[in-house]
Amino acid sequence: MSGDESDDLSLLALFRAEVESHAAALSEGLVTVEATGSDAAAIEPLMRAAHSIKGAARVVGLDAAVRIAHAMEDALVAAQEGRLQLAPARIDLLLRALDWIVALSAESEAALPNWLVAHAEEGEDLERRLAAIGEPLGAVAAASADATPTPPIATAAARPHLPTSAPPHQHPSAPAEPASTDAEPRAVRVTAEALSRSTGLPAESLVEARRLEPLTRSLYQLKARQVAVADLLERLRESLAPDRPRERAVRLVAEVQHALADCRQALAAKIAELDGLSRQSENLSSRLYDEVVSSRMRPFGDATVGLARLTRDVARQLGKQVRLDISGRSAEVDREILERLEAPLNHLLRNAVDHGIEAPAERRAAGKSEEGRIVVAARHAGGMLLVRVSDDGRGIEPAAVRRRVVERGLASAEMVERMAEAELLDFVLLPGFSTRDAVSEISGRGVGLDAVQSMVHAAGGALRISSTPGQGTAFELRLPVTRSVMRALVVEIGGEPYAFPLARSERVVRVDAAAVRTVEGRAYVAVDGESVALVAAREVLELDGPDGRGPSIAAVVVGDGTQRFALEIDEFAGECDLVVRPLDPRLGRVPDVAAASTLPDGSPVLILDVDDLVRSIDALISGGRLTRARRAAAGTPPRRVKRVLVVDDSLTVRELERRLLEGAGYEVDVAVDGMEGWNALRLGDYDLVLSDVDMPRLNGIELVRRIKADARLRDVPVVIVSYKDREEDRLRGLQAGADHYLTKGSFQDETLARVVRDLIGEPLE
Repeated sequence: MSGDESDDLSLLALFRAEVESHAAALSEGLVTVEATGSDAAAIEPLMRAAHSIKGAARVVGLDAAVRIAHAMEDALVAAQEGRLQLAPARIDLLLRALDWIVALSAESEAALPNWLVAHAEEGEDLERRLAAIGEPLGAVAAASADATPTPPIATAAARPHLPTSAPPHQHPSAPAEPASTDAEPRAVRVTAEALSRSTGLPAESLVEARRLEPLTRSLYQLKARQVAVADLLERLRESLAPDRPRERAVRLVAEVQHALADCRQALAAKIAELDGLSRQSENLSSRLYDEVVSSRMRPFGDATVGLARLTRDVARQLGKQVRLDISGRSAEVDREILERLEAPLNHLLRNAVDHGIEAPAERRAAGKSEEGRIVVAARHAGGMLLVRVSDDGRGIEPAAVRRRVVERGLASAEMVERMAEAELLDFVLLPGFSTRDAVSEISGRGVGLDAVQSMVHAAGGALRISSTPGQGTAFELRLPVTRSVMRALVVEIGGEPYAFPLARSERVVRVDAAAVRTVEGRAYVAVDGESVALVAAREVLELDGPDGRGPSIAAVVVGDGTQRFALEIDEFAGECDLVVRPLDPRLGRVPDVAAASTLPDGSPVLILDVDDLVRSIDALISGGRLTRARRAAAGTPPRRVKRVLVVDDSLTVRELERRLLEGAGYEVDVAVDGMEGWNALRLGDYDLVLSDVDMPRLNGIELVRRIKADARLRDVPVVIVSYKDREEDRLRGLQAGADHYLTKGSFQDETLARVVRDLIGEPLE
């Protein structure tokens, strides 16, 4: 950094913006050139991007960045003129140089001088090798291999907003650590056109508001005329006395009629004026709202910046050939959802390259092209953003999953054989689950897919896996387009309004009560030629209400991709747009409820969580609360059966634990995570809690701490059940206050039931 410009560090934001603007294009462009060849037209924008970065670096006096960007520009000019071939080793060098500049730009003003000193040698080495890039490829490749890698653009810097502190050096496959942004206020991008429209609308709103003042004055005048009419009517009443002349009464009647006609005419005019003002105000409010929502929307392509680089780096490290195709870049989505989507996409791509795509020799032997293909496709459907990440690799072998499930003791061989493919693939999403025997730096530890599922669920979405052995695997992410407003189906349940997100409601049906079939004590209705279980929403939500049915049944069909249910409601109330408001955090997580809102008439309404509803319905049909509810409705006195609460975010594990304990004679309730378990404990009475450790929202260790800190619950025994079998994990659970620690390998024998009996005794008192 030159001394005479050392005081101009306030211009660092200009440099940061310039790097942000051009680094992603450079990264993706270099990867594309590597795949398609050194076409002069394709290199031209890359050369201009390097030139722009050089100019911005010169403005702020970052001489080292100027020299490196200049050397990059020279190399790209040579390639454009045909004097240099951009072979993979040279692409590696250019990308490393770009990473160095990106990491520099991410530094805060205070940290920048120290960063430049610490990375001076690395910068000089890059500059020297870039200057010698025309040497034989062997020398460049050797130099590249000896270099210390800097953070790749795919995971550290090619984001819509650059952080203010440099990310740590990391492997290309490692997830980026979030950088601190405390030094600067957060900024968002809004196009100039959108800003102009948004600033123009408040001016229109002000003009419309000023129209209200004369209207208000005219209404006061109308009120005065009505007072005059009332006075005339009083005088008319007096004139009708027997001792008063008839002519006076006739004259007053005429005056009253005339005054009333004037009032009617004035009132009609003001109603028309008010109606017009109302329509214009509604239109203006709608436009203003649309603009505000639009300003939050970003193209899906913003989340794909750097994916090509990430795919290339991981593939080269593994010795594979992979092509990445991305479609649907223009599909718009709320910037909050977009930010949550970036990490899952990185996880899925690394997983696809490592687990999915085979090595070239293996692909040749299978009759495939040596180059594997990964497709990331986004589109809008039913008010949701659907993102599909698919590959044409080896697929997931069901037999391998079954074998590993049994080896890990997660289920018995008999149970695994009865599982449907969709349920079997759910195990792939469990923490620590992997079908690989070997562990690599990129994957094989079973870390990643469970994080993807947690991230997607936290964004209000759902994740579905499909796979065909030998042909490939696909992950489909269903995410809300925006979380600030939703189109909702409003229904009445137990005399109260509830809202279903329209995007998560498959359809609504109305069937004759006579058409309901009962099989093994469960009600079913026909929907699109398929038998779908019918469950009363009042029972799921534990609401009071009459049990009788009318001649027809209204129901909302919901599902999670693997199962569908018809949720019986009282009546449909229509569709509307709802502004989503989160529940007060002091309530904790309310089962089956996602958020709250207000209806157009101002009345409050709860927005239901479809994923939670599906889990609750599944628990009801399997036993649990449904058995107790039916027993209470039948008037059967409840027996004192000891109750166990199972808390686990895996449907398969919850069902397995429930069956084992119910088979031993205990009454079992289930909760889908620690927060739902905590709410259940505060509302109900349980003799024992069986909890997983790794769960979203509230993990098992924190749940144990809350239980042991509560005066009413501290004596309830808690058993921690974990996939891990490490001493430090056992100690964490016991130190938090758990009464026992089990690994999930205990499910194949009587260990679980024996531990429960040891802690709370036999199931019947």
